[in-house]
Parts: sequence; C-alpha cells; structure tokens
Amino acid sequence: MLYFVILCIVGIIALYVLMPSSSGVDYSSEVKPLLNKKCIACHGGVKKSGGISFLFRDEMITEGESGHIAVVPGKPGKSEVIRRITHQDPEVRMPPDGDPLTPEEIDILTRWIEGGAQWGEHWAYESIEKPELPPYPVSAGNTESNTDQWGHNGIDQFVISRLVQEGLYPNESADCASLIRRLSLDLIGLPPAPDLVDQYCANPGEEQYQAVIDTLLNDPAFGEHWASHWLDLARYADTKGFERDAHREIWHYRDWLIRAFNQDMHYDQFTVEQLAGDLLPNPTADQYTATAFHRNSMSNDEGGTDNEEYRVQAIIDRVNTTWGVWLGTTMNCVQCHSHPYDPIRHEDFYTSYAFFNNSRDEDTHHDSPRFRYYQGPDSLQLDSIRNFIRELPGIDEAQRERTEASIVQLLHTTEPKVHPHYFEFLENSAHGDTKTLVMYPEGLVKLPNFLIGQDSLLLISFGGVPDGGTLTIRRDKRDGPLVSEIALSKEYRGRQVFFPVKPQPHAADLYFSYTPAPDQGGNLSIGWMVFYQPPYDNFSDLQPSLTDILNTRGVKSVPVMMEGEGKYQRTTRVFERGNWLVHGDTVQPDVPGVFAESADEPMQDRLDLAQWIVSPQNPLTARVTVNRFWEQLFGRGIVETSEDFGSQGSVPSHPKLLDYLAYEFMHTQQWSVKALLRQIASSATYRQASDVSSSKLEKDPYNILLSRGPRVRLSAEQVRDQTLAVSGLLSKKMYGPPVMPPQPDGIWSVVYNGAQWVPSTGEDRYRRAVYTYWRRTSPYPSMVSFDAPSREFCVVRRIRTNTPLQALVALNDPVFLEAAQAMARSGSQTSDSVDENIQTIFQKAIFRVPTGSELQQLEQVYEDALADYQDDQQAARDLLTPQDQLLFNSVPQETPPPDCAEKDCAELAAMTVVANVILNLDAFITKE
Repeated sequence: MLYFVILCIVGIIALYVLMPSSSGVDYSSEVKPLLNKKCIACHGGVKKSGGISFLFRDEMITEGESGHIAVVPGKPGKSEVIRRITHQDPEVRMPPDGDPLTPEEIDILTRWIEGGAQWGEHWAYESIEKPELPPYPVSAGNTESNTDQWGHNGIDQFVISRLVQEGLYPNESADCASLIRRLSLDLIGLPPAPDLVDQYCANPGEEQYQAVIDTLLNDPAFGEHWASHWLDLARYADTKGFERDAHREIWHYRDWLIRAFNQDMHYDQFTVEQLAGDLLPNPTADQYTATAFHRNSMSNDEGGTDNEEYRVQAIIDRVNTTWGVWLGTTMNCVQCHSHPYDPIRHEDFYTSYAFFNNSRDEDTHHDSPRFRYYQGPDSLQLDSIRNFIRELPGIDEAQRERTEASIVQLLHTTEPKVHPHYFEFLENSAHGDTKTLVMYPEGLVKLPNFLIGQDSLLLISFGGVPDGGTLTIRRDKRDGPLVSEIALSKEYRGRQVFFPVKPQPHAADLYFSYTPAPDQGGNLSIGWMVFYQPPYDNFSDLQPSLTDILNTRGVKSVPVMMEGEGKYQRTTRVFERGNWLVHGDTVQPDVPGVFAESADEPMQDRLDLAQWIVSPQNPLTARVTVNRFWEQLFGRGIVETSEDFGSQGSVPSHPKLLDYLAYEFMHTQQWSVKALLRQIASSATYRQASDVSSSKLEKDPYNILLSRGPRVRLSAEQVRDQTLAVSGLLSKKMYGPPVMPPQPDGIWSVVYNGAQWVPSTGEDRYRRAVYTYWRRTSPYPSMVSFDAPSREFCVVRRIRTNTPLQALVALNDPVFLEAAQAMARSGSQTSDSVDENIQTIFQKAIFRVPTGSELQQLEQVYEDALADYQDDQQAARDLLTPQDQLLFNSVPQETPPPDCAEKDCAELAAMTVVANVILNLDAFITKE
C-alpha cells in the first residue's frame, strides 16, 4: 500500500512538471525542433527563400522579399508565417513540400509568437548548475531488485526516479563473475585475471568491489584501452592517406596518449596539451608530442599536387575535428554556408579556421615540423650545449633563457622552414616531384617578397650537391645587391649546413642563382632552408656543435604543431561558398557568436581556444565528454548522438543526470577521467544484471531508461585482445613502433611507395590491437569487419553492425585459430576427461560454467570433429600447424607441424574446433 501511494505521488508530481504551461511554450524542446523539421530546409543556413531565415531571430523578424514580416512578436495575426501555414490554398500554404502542419503544431507556433517569440537557448549551450538530487522514491523491498546498493550514488537517484515514473524497476545486481568481467572489459579492455574474479566472488562486498576498481584503474592496460577509443577521435594512422598513403612515423603520439590516460592527466590539461602544447611556456618534449593530435590530418605528397590546397584541407579537418571531439558540434556544415539547423554563421567557420591557419605544417613529404628526440650521446651533446649557454658571459638571465629556448627549438624542430614550393622557378630549375628545389647549371629561382629581417644565418638542407660551383643570393633582381655567396662542396651532400647572410630590414624578392664550377656540371638539390637570427654575439663558437647534432642520423621524431610568428603569420579570409580559391572578408580568431558570452577575453591563438574549451564558462565540453565516457560503458550515450549536441541531435534521455555528471566532472572531480569512471562504475545502475523481461523489452527495448545493465558487442580491438588474453597468447609489451600481425596476402595493395606488410615475429604478433599498424587505405581487415573506421577523418561514434563477415573472421582469422589451438592444448593438459576439458576452456573464456544444454552441444561438436579428423589425419595436422604459415605462407614457420601420434592429433584438433566455437559464442564477443 505504501509503495502504491508513493508511486501515485511521484506520478502526479511528474505529470505536473511535464505539463506544458498554458501561457507559453518552450523554445528549445518545442519550437526549435518544429522549425527544424518544417521550415529550416527552405529558410535556414543553406537557403533563405524569400529572404527569411528561422535560424537567427533578427532575420526572422525583419521584412522579407514579399514585404511581409515572417514573425511579429506578440502578434500572430500579423505574422506571415501563421498566415502561410494556415492558408487553404495548397499553392500558398507552407511548407510547399510534405504534409501541412498539424493543429497541435500550429498551436505551438501561435502561442509562441503570442508570448513574444522568445528566442530560447539550445539546452546544450545553457550554463551548468549543479542539479539537486531527486529524492530516493523507493525503499528496500519495494522493487524487484536488491536495493542495498541503491541510493548511495547520485547517478542512481536520477535513474531510479525516472524508472518509477515509467512504472519500471531496476534489475538485481549481476552475478559476481559477470560483473567483474564487465568491469574489466570496460576499464582495461581485457577480461579479468581469474584470481581477481575468485577473490571478489569469495567475498563480494562494497569494499572489495571498490578494491577491484582500484586494481583496474591502476593497471597499465587501462591506458592502452582508452587510447584505443581516443585514436578514432584523433584519426590516428601510421600513414598519410590519399592514394599513395605513405608511411608516417607518429607512434610517439600514441604512446603519449597511453601514458596520459594511465597517469590520469586531467582532461583540461589533456585538452590544452593536444591543441596547443607548443604554445605553453617552455614546452616540454611531451607537450610538443601531444600536439601530434592535429598532425594526424592527411597530407598528399604525390607528384603534381598543390601543397596549399592540401594544407587548406588539413586546416579544415582540424576545425571540424576540434568542434566535433570537444564540443559535439557539426562545424563541417558551416564551411560553405551557415549551419542548416544551429545558429552558427558561415563566417564563424573561418574565425575558427584562423586559430589553426598559422601552423607551420604545409603538406610537405617530410611532414615538417617534426620534433626530434635526442638519445644517448646526442642527448649528452644537447646537455653540453645547454651548459655552454648557461655559462655565457655578459648576458642577463632573461636573455639566457631566450637564448636557450631559441637554440633548443632550432635543434628539436629546425623551424621556421622555407620550403621549395615558396619559390618561383625562373630558369633551368624545377620543383622536383613536389618535394625538392632542383637547380640545373645556370639555374635561377626567386623567393618572392620575403623578409629576412635581422636573420644573419641561413641553414640549408642539401640533397645532391656538385663538387664545386656557387649558389648566389641577391636582392630585388638577379644582379641586385648581394645577400650571400655560398661556395658549394660535395661535403654538403645530404647534410644541413649554416651560411652567413646579410640582414635585410625590408621585404624583397630574393634571387638564387647556381653557377657550376668551370668544366663541371651537376645539379643542386635543396630540401628546405631556415633563416635564423643568432640569439647572442659570437654565435660562431656554437655553430660546429649545432651542425653536428643536426646531422645526427636515425633520430626518432614525431610531427608536431608549431605556430608561425612575425613574417610567417598568415591572413585568414572567408572562403566564398567554401571555395579555397575565392576569398572574401578578412577575419580574426574567435568562437561563433552563439558562444560569445562564454568567451570573456579576445582570443589570439590555439592556446586561447583550448583554454576556452575547458573553461567553466563553456558548458558544452563537460556535457560532451561525460556523455562519451558514459557511452563507452553503457553502449549508448545519455545523448545518443554523441557526435551531435546541436538541435538536430538526440535530446538527453536523462537531462539532469547529464548536467549532474558534467558538473561533478568539472568541479568536484577536477576533470579527472578516472574519478568519473569510478563514479559511473560504482553506481548500482551500472551493476545491474543485463537480463531483460518481456515487460521491459516492451517498455524500454533499447535500455534508454537504464532498467537493466549494459549488454553490447565488444569493440574490434576488444574482440582481438580478449581472444589473445583468454588463450594465454597476449603479449604485455607496451609502447614502441607499430606491429604487423599476420593478414592475408594481397590485402595491402600499395601504389607508388613500395611498402610491404611484413608480419611481425615473436611476441610482437600477439600484442594488443592498439599497436597494430594502421594504413588508412587498407586497415587491418579483421578489425574493419568489426566496425573499426579507416581513420581518414575523425569518427566520434562507431556504429555497431552485425554481418556474416564478422562470423567468418572469428572462425577463420589466424588470431582466432591460434588462440583456439592454445586453448585446446592448455585444456587438454587439465584432465583426461573431454567434458572437463570443455568446461575448463568454456570457463576460461566466458567466466562461468556452461549450462547442460551448452555442454551437450559442445560435446557433440567434439565428437563430430573427432570422427572427421580420425578419417583425415592430414587435416588434423593442417589445423594444428601455425596458421600464417599454412594459410598465407607469409612468414618463416616458427613452430614445426605437430609431432604427435595419430590419435593425439585427432583429439587435439577436435578440441581446437571446440575452442574455436567457444570463441565465437555471442556470450564471448559480448559484454553482459
């Protein structure tokens, strides 16, 4: 009786809260969706039919081309929109295509205009105030579940209040083994160690559960798992993209990402370092490395391509990625016109573009700028250079710091470069394969309108150099004032060398002429140049050391972001209709007007943008971020469209819960990802069993209301990693260059660059999926089958599919077959009983004992396979042979074919088939 009374009271309160007010309507939830659905297609960012737009209020209440005003606030009778949507003539009535508005929809618009046509703010842009926790509506024993764990976590109070409103009840907690398996797969992407399950199940209390969370959060595998998710957002790949899709050495960024997650780098710092680590004071090597996030954009170094065109494409990609990853905003809609549905103007795209337009990368084949890591003797030499600077006489501490920063930056990045495509090729010269500046005998090139300024050194990276001859640089014309004269030597081939130049206070055309030595020819090839201002007098004392370290071979490096300053800054203009060749007005860096109030100070660069993104004044970032982590644990975000928090995206299933998590993440947890994950995983909502009753399936088929625990198929990386883990094959080796597990011959068809897929040997073939070499035009096939993207662009949300190809992969891929072999061998060593061996393998894979029906079916699989292999001993030997050798003949055979008696081979092969079946069960590839 008490429960019935409480339920009635809650229902009455909910009905009152949800009932629309007779005096007005809500713009965000009622009016905006209606305008988007019925009006925006013709009157929005793409089209402004009749000069009317419903995207911005000022464009809606002004006179259109017809002379009428679409909306007259407070006067629906004088508003053209009401006249047109209620007109009896179908030729006049709006919308022109599709069904007319319903009476209810007309009433919403009429009452809205009558109330003054108030322009509300979209829910995702509203400031975040900490919501009050709803009262816990039920007591223990009033639901179908064990409620001991409910009511102790704010998440649960929001969830159970909603469930009671809908007449639903939460599930009981999942059984101990299933819960720990779920928790482990969610936090580290791997199944739990068996002893972790045994310890918890022996004493499954709250303290023990929290201890398991601690263990998993501190496991190094945590960083590998969450880096895998982030790599989709970062569009990470080991190649550059486009047709040639050449190799790119960028794995240092992936390693930085793993370490950042393991160290629980707080999300605000995590954001700033990736977007603008290079702009922080005295940036460290790690902070430079973090900026490789935006060097994952594709580049095209094929012959005949336009460097500026693909540089522009990379900047556009960075704008779209930044707004998509951190702000859930489809900014790519705005490149060519105003946003079709959200109040973001066409010009706003280019004010965002201006933040990234000064980056020094320019679609070059060597991916400059690159940060060089000096190790061993080179590191000691760098330390020696630092010590030399610290002991320089006659300079104050501030100049000493500037000197060290200038030289260290030059050694690590050799920037700012002047690339071959800066030049005009006048006589006997060419842009060699769009990569090098090539000067033939008596060659002449021009560097137009270049400001040398106070720079008195020129660093040249040479390719081919003749033995003798002269490279002359003159100002204004080919025989103008001398800037520098360089005697060439074959000793310069393949090296970087300093030469003096005369400072020039004004910009001028610089003419470079090459004259060979008498009676000798030979071409001169230059990769790039750097004009450099020595930071102190007598700099020549240090030049030999700098030259030595700059010419060190085999130095590891990673592409990074660097800002162009002074003469290297660019002007940003609007692209008319998105065409990079047609420029409009000049714009300055800024955020769209709809966010202007949250930006307190004018912004200048990426650091300003990054700091605004994670400022408390900007409510979007925290909402988008907590929703993404929630999605990874529950399979669905509180906002399903995690890629779109705009007005066309899904509305939150639990708005107050979303704001509660966002507020806690920003303020209480101080942007700690591990604290957020702990909060979610500790909730009773998360711990529910995933069983579903017929009534819940009817009322909540997609578990939007969270009436049960999550049950979703594992990601592509988890499917592979779990298979290796339960079989005992998984390598725990971390970091380093990418690896190449076996894949079928012919998958990796490469043009123009001669790269080959050479399968890794030893433990490298069994490393976690995060380390697998990722080629954009041909990603690892088994992971693509399980919905991994190509990473040619940012993917915020993977869409899960269910195709026969997935079953074919899980049955035939070398990883699965080798895992099945290993499980069959280990299982067969446990007992002489077939039943016990099957149960051992099953429990190792799925963390429970098979049911009677499951065991019976697996026994039948074994008996059928055994009969076949007893009749065909060669087939048994083939199945037990290392799969890459047998199927693809792609690597030297490390393990010889099994030397076993015929009976033993047949039995082991039959048990391998059983293990293979278990690894293909829905219970194995699904998190329950």
